[in-house]
Amino acid sequence: MNRDDAAFEKMLSALPVRTYHAGETILSDGSKTGRLLILKSGEIEVLKKSAVLARVDQPGAVFGELAMLLDQPHGADVRALQDSDFHVADVKLLEKDPVALLAVGRILARRLLIANESLVALKNEMQIGLTPSGVQNVIAKMEQIMIPF
Repeated sequence: MNRDDAAFEKMLSALPVRTYHAGETILSDGSKTGRLLILKSGEIEVLKKSAVLARVDQPGAVFGELAMLLDQPHGADVRALQDSDFHVADVKLLEKDPVALLAVGRILARRLLIANESLVALKNEMQIGLTPSGVQNVIAKMEQIMIPF
């Protein structure tokens, strides 16, 4: 574990943990919670108008960061598929803790990098002749990382 990871783990351990039970809505599309949620354990799904956009079970996955940073409503529903624990933070944490701010910044930077790579892949697909499977692959990759939580 590198120094940044250790500092992030230490910051996480100081945050309150909230448990959501299977079937429970964690974030609602259009709601404003001002919360940032970091998955500790469990599995969730992200939905937009009842369509499942993603399933996530990776500890450390972050939800609500865009809505929190931009002071906007959440852009999708997030629902627990099994009992799931989350570290809970708010914007005040990012304002005072550079470790938390850097962690969220890195997550957003990775998403931007993947979005750029996906755009290039889509342009390449268009230049060589659009195939439905090629476009679907690019869109699926973008959906996994760019879905607004």
